[in-house]
Amino acid sequence: MSSRFLEHVFALALVGAAFALVFGSPAASGAEPLRVCADPDNLPYSRRDGSGFENRIAELLAGELHRELRYAWQPQRRGLVRKTLGSGECDLLLGVPAGLDRLAASAPYYRSSYVLVTRQADARPLAGFDDPRLKELRIGVQLVGDDLAATPPGHALALRGAVEHVVGFTVDGEGPAGERMIAALSRGELDAAMVWGPQAGWFAAQAAVPMRVLPLAPPRELGSVPFDYAIALGVRRDPSGEALRRELDQALSRRQADIDAILARYEVPRWPLQGATR
Repeated sequence: MSSRFLEHVFALALVGAAFALVFGSPAASGAEPLRVCADPDNLPYSRRDGSGFENRIAELLAGELHRELRYAWQPQRRGLVRKTLGSGECDLLLGVPAGLDRLAASAPYYRSSYVLVTRQADARPLAGFDDPRLKELRIGVQLVGDDLAATPPGHALALRGAVEHVVGFTVDGEGPAGERMIAALSRGELDAAMVWGPQAGWFAAQAAVPMRVLPLAPPRELGSVPFDYAIALGVRRDPSGEALRRELDQALSRRQADIDAILARYEVPRWPLQGATR
């Protein structure tokens, strides 16, 4: 799988906005702070006030490692790894695909997928890529990257010839793309939305009308392109990064149940981690 494709997926889940530092949990005497790059306004992942689930996980890990938690805020744009870990702004990125090859990844701590979101009140909601009405319904998909590349559901719709009524939602805009998609679905401007799981679960739970969130199986024609990803912590590929990764792996193992509880509170759709490699 290309690193470009993984960077596209990476952009859906990751960090963004201007540089600054905020302080968190107390550190053990002499311990280096845990410096985390995160987005100051990208719920449900992270926010400057600490209300995102990645904020909660960062706090948990910093406490487990007896380190002071510090954030560096960096825009969610192309070149994110270079501008964060590569420039020394921070030591840790949360929420990265485990297969991203530009950094060293921890053991995965959850696995999620693109999902199908429809209104609960719909008598005949879209059933998936085999639904005979696929070409007729208005379906929202996420677009990522400067070139407005489609995410896997967008590619799948194109393979099925269902592009005429597809509505693309870019990374740029007022609020996260997932939030805008589900708001449009609530207003009746879409018949269905195909959204990355963590955004889908959170914003569907906050929607103005009750929503249905279901697994979205890729069509056979899409071949080996996955819809689900194992999510990990990312550090630099150097001796200090490798040492931190080993510490983080141990902390993740000890606190996986607490991480699962955080993800459940944020309505993150999850799949089993067993056998996860990407």
